[in-house]
Amino acid sequence: MQVSESTAEPFVPSRGGLRALRDAARDCRGCDLYKSATQTVFGSGPSRARVLFVGEQPGDREDIEGEPFVGPAGGLLDLALAEAGIERDDAYLTNAVKHFKFVPQERGKRRIHRKPSTAQMRACRPWGGRRAAGGAAGDRRVPGRHRGAGADGQRLPHQQGTRCAAGLPRDRRRGTAPGIVAGHHPPLGGGAGAGPP
Repeated sequence: MQVSESTAEPFVPSRGGLRALRDAARDCRGCDLYKSATQTVFGSGPSRARVLFVGEQPGDREDIEGEPFVGPAGGLLDLALAEAGIERDDAYLTNAVKHFKFVPQERGKRRIHRKPSTAQMRACRPWGGRRAAGGAAGDRRVPGRHRGAGADGQRLPHQQGTRCAAGLPRDRRRGTAPGIVAGHHPPLGGGAGAGPP
């Protein structure tokens, strides 16, 4: 007997733009993370943004506010954007996983991030594919947990990656989607603006 893997595919509309995707994501039950999260954290920014940043998952602040990159990682992202001369309003910000996975804490304390499983990351992949098709960004910056980590948990070893983050189409000669750059997740060991050499 084959066990089917959880997926967001049934919740992702086949038509409509970014607004239709955002509306549909509110009701996503593609994996078990929706059960404990406060809400879906879809993404924000212009649909035709020049730069797309994909984090691993929302954090505590993001889960509460319903917006990506508003917690500590968002503060570091703002510094990196300023250093690169990119306005936050010119970037589309999202996460590979749309619900916050955490370890419950004592009442009143910030919930602690827990890494989503590979299956949970794969379950959210359909959201990334439709997002890319609905408003493809020019440059794509993918903050990973470490150098070469894709947003879907697959390895992107610098420019010689074999898989592409978030279900984006691959450039077979380079092994990644055009314009994809994997970077460090600053709170987990990299510096602001750090990335492949």
